[in-house]
Amino acid sequence: QLQASGGGLVQAGGSLRLSCTASGRTFSTYPMGWFRQAPGKEREFVVAINWRIGRTYYADSVKDRFTVSGDNAKNTVYLQMNSLKPEDTAVYYCAAKTAASGSYYDTGAYNYWGQGTQVTVSS
Repeated sequence: QLQASGGGLVQAGGSLRLSCTASGRTFSTYPMGWFRQAPGKEREFVVAINWRIGRTYYADSVKDRFTVSGDNAKNTVYLQMNSLKPEDTAVYYCAAKTAASGSYYDTGAYNYWGQGTQVTVSS
């Protein structure tokens, strides 16, 4: 129900825009998050957005470089990634948090996940 796309190979300092499109149901009223997982590491929080209150939450490592946005008409969430670094290399996942409980920063709080898209940043 969540389809992530837009990953690829980019040089350090470059940009990519990831998309996460929902199908089957509307997620526009629920908080959405992006997470990433590098080889051999735990899945980590990148950013979350709560549409209802208009707030975004960024990991310190991506603040001022990444921007989350959405298009309700397309049922799509975007992650604009600028000034990419080799340490941003990971599989990126989008997720929806339909339950009221749980932290935006925790993977366990999200109950719908996309399949992931690979982002590789070369030095």
